[in-house]
Amino acid sequence: MPRQARLDAPGVLHHVMVRGIERGVVFQDNADREDFVRRLSQGAESGKISVYAWALLPNHLHLLVRSGTAPLSRVMRSLLTGYAGRFNRRHRRSGHLFQNRYKSIVCEEEPYFLELVRYLHLNPLRAGIVKDLGQLDRYAYTGHSALLGRIARPWQDTAEVLGRFGGRVGRAREEYRRFVQEGIRQGPRPDLMGGGLVRSIGGWKAVAEIRRGREAYSADERVLGSSRFVEGLLKEAEEIAVRPKVDLATLGRRITRHMGLTWEALSGRGRSREQSRARSILAYAWVKHLGGSGRDLSRALGVSPQAVSLAARRAEKEGIPARGDLERWCRV
Repeated sequence: MPRQARLDAPGVLHHVMVRGIERGVVFQDNADREDFVRRLSQGAESGKISVYAWALLPNHLHLLVRSGTAPLSRVMRSLLTGYAGRFNRRHRRSGHLFQNRYKSIVCEEEPYFLELVRYLHLNPLRAGIVKDLGQLDRYAYTGHSALLGRIARPWQDTAEVLGRFGGRVGRAREEYRRFVQEGIRQGPRPDLMGGGLVRSIGGWKAVAEIRRGREAYSADERVLGSSRFVEGLLKEAEEIAVRPKVDLATLGRRITRHMGLTWEALSGRGRSREQSRARSILAYAWVKHLGGSGRDLSRALGVSPQAVSLAARRAEKEGIPARGDLERWCRV
């Protein structure tokens, strides 16, 4: 059977799993783990991905990430290839370190986001690496300790997770820990390992060709979500497949003209509300709507790729721009 295409687009939530070849060890000691964490942090700091949860086990690892300014496949290739090369040199071995390709599951945000955060962070406890929740709170090699403020991981998006538990950080951490504790008795969660309805049979382009209705959908381990999620993504894929793409300069000119700003004001370091709003709208239109390169936009604006990713997400949360304006600006 041919390999199935990766499912990805800017802003998509992924549960990524990577296993050692023949169930072999991929982290022999803390030096290995620190090297992997350093490489993961570089991807997050560059804005290529947002990292919400992660766990390193001796022979495998889990990540809960959102695609940012680069395709997930490119991020994972760089992360795993770089890590494997150093691991082999350090431990005087050769050959593949990881089993086949990594597995990635596209996840519907609600109701799965927090369930996945909890599931991933309980892995060391289920595996017997730590004996209880108290030890897990201090364990350095999951994102759980960062969420509790025990270990500083400024590159990890803790605000996105804690914000779902309350506005005050201290109280949110208490509620989050209580939520994790309640999950201990649940044990393994095969229901969180994919198998939702079909979202794609060959990637985004192929999705747009599906026209046969619900009876054509079947189980697909690459997706975790409901039928509504699938249907929404079918529509999104159709739009992506046929969407004309204006160049960045034209898009920027249209948005700044609409907002009464100059490109110089947009690409400068101004912090006014209108300048910030315009940059967020441009980032959303270019990266999330048109699928353009966040790195190209970051260079044009003179900001970091991470700032572009954050700006695009801010616009999405605020519900800007209006759909009619977006379509008009992005029309060739």
